[in-house]
Amino acid sequence: MTKRHIYKVLFYSQGKQYELYARRVRQSDLYGFIEVEQLVFGEKSSVVVDPAEEQLKSEFKGVKKVSIPVHAIIRIDEVEKEGAGRITSAAVGENIMPFPNAVYRNGGDTTKS
Repeated sequence: MTKRHIYKVLFYSQGKQYELYARRVRQSDLYGFIEVEQLVFGEKSSVVVDPAEEQLKSEFKGVKKVSIPVHAIIRIDEVEKEGAGRITSAAVGENIMPFPNAVYRNGGDTTKS
């Protein structure tokens, strides 16, 4: 029996940190992007509803493939089993510092010099 791979993908998007679980992660044909496919969400039979995961499910409802810019990815881990995905605020002053890049600035406002 072949082992089914599960990947945990952490990335930044629009001031938020996303944690997704997926069965397939690969380099995209689009230069500078990583493709995340076959998204995995928590137990559907669970009685307790996690609002953070429900928000993530509604945002990615009907999505077959997510293309994430390489510069937005924090890390990709291969894990034993899926966990609860979530969206959290990526507040300024956290311990995680994005890689410095002259093209993309943290904060979203590119009009200032």
